[in-house]
Amino acid sequence: MEKTALDCSETWSRGAQSETQLTAATGSNGAVDSAADRPAWDSKIQYVLAQVGFSVGLGNVWRFPYLCHQNGGGAFMLLYIFLLLIVGVPLFFMELAAGQSIRQGSIGVWKHISPKLEGIGYSSCVVCFYVALYYNVIIAWSLFYLGNSFQYPLPWHHCPIDVTINDTVKECSSSSPTSYFWFRKALNITNSIEESGEFNPIMTGCLLAAWAIVSLAMIKGIKSSARVMYFSSVFPYVVLFIFLIRGLLLDGAMDGITYMFYPRLEIWGNVQVWRQAATQVFFALGLGYGSVIAYSSYNPVQNNCHRDALMVSCINFMTSVLASLVVFVVLGFRAKTTALHCVAENIRLLNLKMANESHQPWLPHFNMTDPSSVSIPAYREWYSQYRSFLGPTITDCNLEEEMNKGVEGTGLAFIAFTEVMALFPGSPFWSSLFFLMLLNLGLSTMFGTMQGILTPLMDNFSLLGRHRTLLTVSSCALGFLIGLLFTQRSGNYFVTMFDDYSATLPLVIVVIFETISVAWVYGTDRFLDDIEIMLKWRPPVVYKYLWKYVCLLAMVGLLAASLLRMIFKRPTYTAWNQQTASETTLEYPGWALAMIISLIVFASLPVPIGYIRSVLKSRSMRATPSPEGPGREMHRELYTHCNSTDQLESNSHHAPPQEDAGHHRIGFLPVGNEQYQLLPQQEDEEEEEQDTGV
Repeated sequence: MEKTALDCSETWSRGAQSETQLTAATGSNGAVDSAADRPAWDSKIQYVLAQVGFSVGLGNVWRFPYLCHQNGGGAFMLLYIFLLLIVGVPLFFMELAAGQSIRQGSIGVWKHISPKLEGIGYSSCVVCFYVALYYNVIIAWSLFYLGNSFQYPLPWHHCPIDVTINDTVKECSSSSPTSYFWFRKALNITNSIEESGEFNPIMTGCLLAAWAIVSLAMIKGIKSSARVMYFSSVFPYVVLFIFLIRGLLLDGAMDGITYMFYPRLEIWGNVQVWRQAATQVFFALGLGYGSVIAYSSYNPVQNNCHRDALMVSCINFMTSVLASLVVFVVLGFRAKTTALHCVAENIRLLNLKMANESHQPWLPHFNMTDPSSVSIPAYREWYSQYRSFLGPTITDCNLEEEMNKGVEGTGLAFIAFTEVMALFPGSPFWSSLFFLMLLNLGLSTMFGTMQGILTPLMDNFSLLGRHRTLLTVSSCALGFLIGLLFTQRSGNYFVTMFDDYSATLPLVIVVIFETISVAWVYGTDRFLDDIEIMLKWRPPVVYKYLWKYVCLLAMVGLLAASLLRMIFKRPTYTAWNQQTASETTLEYPGWALAMIISLIVFASLPVPIGYIRSVLKSRSMRATPSPEGPGREMHRELYTHCNSTDQLESNSHHAPPQEDAGHHRIGFLPVGNEQYQLLPQQEDEEEEEQDTGV
């Protein structure tokens, strides 16, 4: 992949803040962020852990296994790998290269390419703030469960007793101990989003603690958060491997793995499966948040960001597979335990039925005196043959139906997993380990999300950059105050709303504009030239076509599919009904739909506002004559990349001096080991590349 030195006849347009210069970039109000003054990672492993910690989050543990399970198992994995290679990796590499080259946060990067595009960075910041609001609530839930794990038996192991009737609480006996503890003890949830209820004081305290942890870990920027990453990024892998080893020893583990990987290739014809796979690729890598750009902006210029893109993407996928193995091993054990209990209960009822009935055409062929010896397939075969004789009291015991219960989202972590851990010997230890893992997964992603907010603001506004600590603490305090919305009794419904709608569409819009900016505004050839200067080798030309066509069309298709789904299928949420002790699907009321639309519009609005503002500012500048003469504000310079064997003049290691406007300026701009010759500027070139600003 090595490329020979370029000839001096090859030229391309560059501005005073060109990517290839990698010199000081000026913020909107005069803030200067030079490479020398910018913070940097202490080591490469620190940076990799930060990127992996951000991209590997709670979605790898509960969203990917659920999608894999619901959409064809192994077939969904193949589809996911395909989309990861042709969409995920190229876009991830694009963000890494842009941040490392320009050495700015998301606002500075896109403003650097063109002032008309600065709104993209602001949209990323808004979406990051949305995600931070509800993500920290999940961390608060993990803190609550972690605090309740240090007791034996675990508080969700048995149903509590209602002292007024001296019997089991009806809501618990009608559902399960884990569901009751989650919905009633942890959330004390209302029956719908329209019933707000009072604040949950315990959960409010946990949310305050979660924001305090984030604030303390990030108060000194990447220097403090990176040290925490050594633990928060590595510890979840240790726990996952421990759970996998423990789970493989359980009865039913192989049933879970078989159920997970069984391929159903017919799902490839379903458009919604493609939409879900693309969305998962999109969220798994953290595209559009600005956090990837922020982290890579602290890298040395010569860092191999292409290798980083491949490595982090691979680690992310392998983590999803590892988490899925753990999930389905545990769910297989849970499902088989429940199904065997069902068989034993039905055999007990059959023995009573046999004692009361003389004529028994349905007499089982298996041993009725020893229920533990009866296998699930044998029972189901007998049940399917004689179900018409048995009446409603004798039920089927379906292993697959048990596998389907409590797999999605928070239900997996806080209902299904807690139920299994209550069955383990030494259950408090396993419970503490699991929720400590969730806490670390959430925190590592939360650090990256907050970095996607703070870094662009500090880069773009000198006042905020000088008061990093105050900005960090103020952002966390604001996040806590707005986050009180989620600590109401109806707060879980708002978490679902934010998770499903506040980030998806705005992030897709952001990435579409990012791709257009690089591929069509700045130019893929130029971008690859800049990467070549950084890496000293040119990435494969296939990236040019992936960025220009494949990725862009894929993201537009994902946006269209998501919009059509919202239009033709009214948004719904899952509510807990206290009277029936079961989950029901309800439609969002009108005010909630208005809230969803407002969240999407507010996050997407900075893009058109930034464009309009830049156009108006440009017209105003053209209408106002400059004291240096017309057109000086938009002056462009042409540099030519010279062969390293060329003999440079004595001033080749210094920036070109400012000369009279009437004379051509000739000199060389040093960039590491590369040299750029300043060519004569023509009058008709002043308006060229006006939109790109580079």
